Amino acid sequence: MLSLAEISDRLEIQQLLVDYSTAIDNRRFDDLDRVFTPDAHIDYTELGGIAGTYPDVKAWLAEVLPNFPTYFHMLGNFDIRIDGDTATSRTILFNPMKLNDDGQIMFCGLWYDDEFVRTPDGWRMTR
Repeated sequence: MLSLAEISDRLEIQQLLVDYSTAIDNRRFDDLDRVFTPDAHIDYTELGGIAGTYPDVKAWLAEVLPNFPTYFHMLGNFDIRIDGDTATSRTILFNPMKLNDDGQIMFCGLWYDDEFVRTPDGWRMTR
């Protein structure tokens, strides 16, 4: 049986994944500062993007995502594994993105494989 502490940790990490998606979907890129550690490594190369440290990737997201008129994230199957003050997760993502004003839609389906660390401000993504 899960302890209350582990239940709390899992819910905090799940909410962090939702917070990431909400920040991206609402184009509030500064909100990502509460999701990632400053030295986090982020890799979007599977979708033709970049890999790099959080500040570089944040700037890239703010530059590239406005090219898509509409997009949203749907997350599910949160598989969260906690080991003390670190954790990993594997989460499925369905991400429709409107490519242009003619209505063409690109559908992305993929897995997020993430790593987390507990900080004084709560859980944050490191990878």
